[in-house]
Amino acid sequence: MILEAEVGLGSAVSAEQVTYGYFGTGGGALTGVSLAVAPGEIVLITGPSGSGKSTLARCLTGLIPHLYHGEMKGVCSVDGLSTVETPLWELADRAGLVFQNPSEQLLATSVEEEIVFGLENLGLAAGEIRARLDEALARFGLLEMRRRSPQTLSGGEQQKLALAAMTARRAPVLVLDEPLSMLDTTAATELVAHLTQLARSGTAVVLCEHRAEYLENIPGVRVLKMGEQVLDTDGLLAAPFQSRAGGPSCLTVTGLGVRLAGHRVLHDLTFEVPAGQVLSIVGRNGVGKTTLLRALTGLQSHEGTVLVDGDRPGLGMVFQNADLQLFNATVREEILYRLPEPDMELYGWLLQALGLGSYEQMPPLLLSEGEKKRVALATVLMRGPRHGLLLDEPAVGQDAAHKRMLITILRALANAGQIVIITTHDLTLAAQADRLLLLGPQGFVADGPVARVLEDHAAWERLGLVVPDWVRPDRDGDASGVWR
Repeated sequence: MILEAEVGLGSAVSAEQVTYGYFGTGGGALTGVSLAVAPGEIVLITGPSGSGKSTLARCLTGLIPHLYHGEMKGVCSVDGLSTVETPLWELADRAGLVFQNPSEQLLATSVEEEIVFGLENLGLAAGEIRARLDEALARFGLLEMRRRSPQTLSGGEQQKLALAAMTARRAPVLVLDEPLSMLDTTAATELVAHLTQLARSGTAVVLCEHRAEYLENIPGVRVLKMGEQVLDTDGLLAAPFQSRAGGPSCLTVTGLGVRLAGHRVLHDLTFEVPAGQVLSIVGRNGVGKTTLLRALTGLQSHEGTVLVDGDRPGLGMVFQNADLQLFNATVREEILYRLPEPDMELYGWLLQALGLGSYEQMPPLLLSEGEKKRVALATVLMRGPRHGLLLDEPAVGQDAAHKRMLITILRALANAGQIVIITTHDLTLAAQADRLLLLGPQGFVADGPVARVLEDHAAWERLGLVVPDWVRPDRDGDASGVWR
């Protein structure tokens, strides 16, 4: 696969006929990939989930072969240095990588120390470290969090921290693996502007990203595609979800509030969610969306009441970080774990619908982030939650085809009488719901049909969020997003 023919001298980072396969996976993650990126260039790499984008990012920065075990052929170079022959510490001075799952690269005990750690390893003077630290904290909106542990941050805040720590190092090559996946629309727009500035100053920027619409109008961005669409739903039967006995349910939340470490995260929330509709919840990074879902499932202690038809709710949840709910040796064992009489018709349907058929015998934690999210979804659906399903950032790692299939599954659940709630920063996904709820620091600021809420400019301004041009109501009053 030749992503760019001009491989050679003058490249800040390059790959020549790189083939790679992880040990234990039974297949190749990359096959004959060639690429060259010049100083000051932005290259956007797109492609379906599982096409090898993360593997290429690891090859370009030397994590493969130094940290990951597998078989590599071909040559990757950073600033003219072979990534195979050059020690990783030396490559780190020249190329930085922000992981697809940012929690995997956060090591320090505070936000400030996370940024300082990388700067101290560069041997910078104390004054320069302080200046870069303050600039990074301000640019990524982390000033008020500087003393907090990275593990207490939301997924989006962790992503901001990983970006702040890496960009503060000012390496000549910056490789970002889905850097927009957990950012709200304003933060995503600001990051793209910052990356554009870095490129103008000579940084070579490589982005592996599904939310490509944020970059397609940036002058000079080179878009390269890896792989072909692999989701095969030809002949897929209707979702075999059983309609809920006893009629429609209704989730009733009254006076819900949450305090974390002495800080009030959620304030006196009162709302209802009837079965039969898909509800999207949108808000800024760190506003409490994940905390809200955890409270609804009973995983988070809270004030107020959460009831379904007067009883304790039986809700399944797919976490934002799928690593937290995957622990079995194979995908098959994960999905069927401790099910004495599993519904094998549903199991087979989920494998096909979620594009997991070829991964049954693979360890779940070796999959891409998008694939891991789909395995986690399958495990929850196999257990048939009594009242409904909650999904925290389900768009992370998903290509357009898998997002469309996700909506199809959610609508089938709603039609079967289930309560369905998603939290997301991907407005193209949120726009496919029946109802949109905007959550701010003090509570809800808008709630209603998607098209109406999208046009409530005052509500979005109160949250400090932008609505991108590609998310808009269509002529019939429903909302539509652009999925390419």
